[in-house]
Amino acid sequence: MARVKRGVTSHKKHKKLLNLTKGYQGHRSKLIRQAKESSLHAGQYAFAGRKQRRRDMRKLWITQMGIALKQEGVSYSKFISDLNTKNITLDRKILAEIAVKDLPTFKKIVSEVK
Repeated sequence: MARVKRGVTSHKKHKKLLNLTKGYQGHRSKLIRQAKESSLHAGQYAFAGRKQRRRDMRKLWITQMGIALKQEGVSYSKFISDLNTKNITLDRKILAEIAVKDLPTFKKIVSEVK
């Protein structure tokens, strides 16, 4: 069996890793071992951040709707409850967008739910 020299392969893997960690400070962007560790941690933070972003957006939508509903004299929880009982299937994202950009339409939806 022929001897396999792995210099090219490992060099390519190392270059790929160092490109991923290009903007990191100190040895995290220069040395392979530290770069690999910081890259793995960055991936974990990115994964958690994607979940966090969804939570933050939902909070924002609820806040935006809450402000618009307060002007109508309806509480958010009562409004959502009444939406479900009337089988109106608009999600929070769409409702918040309507509340921010098209207030007359949102008022029609609120009056429909009341």
